[in-house]
Amino acid sequence: MTRLGWIILAVVLLFAAAFVSMTSFGTADRRMTRVDTPPPPPAETTAGPLVVPVAGVRRETIVDSWGDPRGGGTRGHHGTDIPAAQGTPVIAAASGTVEKLFRSVRGGTTAYVRSTDRRWIYYYAHLAAYAPGLREGQPVRAGQQIGNVGDTGDAGQGNYHLHFGMQRMRPGERWYQGEDVDPYPMLAARARGR
Repeated sequence: MTRLGWIILAVVLLFAAAFVSMTSFGTADRRMTRVDTPPPPPAETTAGPLVVPVAGVRRETIVDSWGDPRGGGTRGHHGTDIPAAQGTPVIAAASGTVEKLFRSVRGGTTAYVRSTDRRWIYYYAHLAAYAPGLREGQPVRAGQQIGNVGDTGDAGQGNYHLHFGMQRMRPGERWYQGEDVDPYPMLAARARGR
């Protein structure tokens, strides 16, 4: 074969290899996950949705605020805001252990509760105050008061609400390292016929 023949053969083989690397011939798993499919519920809530974390608030009144613009449009909202009167009790959405009590610029007075199976963090922000005696390492049960609705952090004065967030945790991750997950489907589940 001539030198030109070898070059043409090499080019053809390169194109064939590139084509094969980008093509599936039926051996791959063809299951697809819809982007809008809610994540599976945390293990301790498989019998139903999470407890609404603000006393007296009905599921059907919760509005989906996931992804709404924040910070002048520089970031998306990673949680569900639940408006309520100042001082309304904030209750644990699921059982777990208080992992961190923290005051931050954005979240204000916050509490992080890790689920009993350690796979989830439940995040409560803009609290006016913690429930009396609440401390890190304390076990809490679903429905137990952990604080009160406030407007701390960047909520804005008089904008009383609970910012409720969820993070999926991997083994060994700390309270601030999880992957944000939209909590709305598990807060409003019954209202949508689940």
